[in-house]
Amino acid sequence: MAAISRPRRSVLYMPGSNPRALEKARTLPADALIFDLEDAVAPDAKSGARDVIARAVHDGGYGQRELIVRVNGQGSAWGFDDLTAVASLPIDGVLLPKVESADGVHQAEAVLTQAGAWDRLRLWCMMETPLGILHAEEIAGASPRVAGLVMGTSDLVKDLHAAHTTMRLPVITALGLCLLAARAHNLAILDGVHLDLNDDAGFAESCRQGRELGFDGKTLIHPKTIAAANAAYAPSVEDIAWGRRIIAAFDEAKAAGKGVVLVDGKLVENLHVEEARRQVALAEAIAEMERNVG
Repeated sequence: MAAISRPRRSVLYMPGSNPRALEKARTLPADALIFDLEDAVAPDAKSGARDVIARAVHDGGYGQRELIVRVNGQGSAWGFDDLTAVASLPIDGVLLPKVESADGVHQAEAVLTQAGAWDRLRLWCMMETPLGILHAEEIAGASPRVAGLVMGTSDLVKDLHAAHTTMRLPVITALGLCLLAARAHNLAILDGVHLDLNDDAGFAESCRQGRELGFDGKTLIHPKTIAAANAAYAPSVEDIAWGRRIIAAFDEAKAAGKGVVLVDGKLVENLHVEEARRQVALAEAIAEMERNVG
């Protein structure tokens, strides 16, 4: 499935050192899971967490969910061993924290390749520092292994000496730059987490804004937010119906040799049809995934 058409409405961080959490994840309706070796794991538990994650993914049971492991930074005491340990696991991707240059991607890729990583293993890059944001385009184009960017808005707000606000104006430039970089290289891009689990209205607003900006989905820190993210980032029933109508009308007009298509008085061009096809394909992929959850 193409990098930007696979469902990634809800992408849930799971503590890699918690076997019960990884077991529960098999039943959660998240589109993707990030097994975390970094922030969610204490220093003295990191080695054990690698084993916990390895057992979980080898045991399977995650269905069509995309599985990603977030490793520790390459400059840390655990980064090299993390990459070596996950290289041969049956997972879809490795998430690199605090990526700030193409060189950071190349270094991680070299370690994975040396450790025998399969060709389909993809790299995801956390965009969470000012320097990383300024180098977004080179990071996005650093390697064919790069599948997407993940916003780390919590760390970014801290580094900017900014504030968390409802409209997220302090980070809107960073969000836009990373969106441009991702789409320029045909990559997926995920929005950052919403930290206040009691702020349902704020979470809904963040999802609405992220969808309008163009994000593929949202990273989450609690299972209770999965349903809201899934609803926010899925094509609506109305969008799907309209998309199918204009696809059919466009195909009919093309077959008849007509260059102009009007549907309900609205001019339909090829660019509208391309987006309609993407939305319909995404809706069908979501439906297929939801039939196989559990």
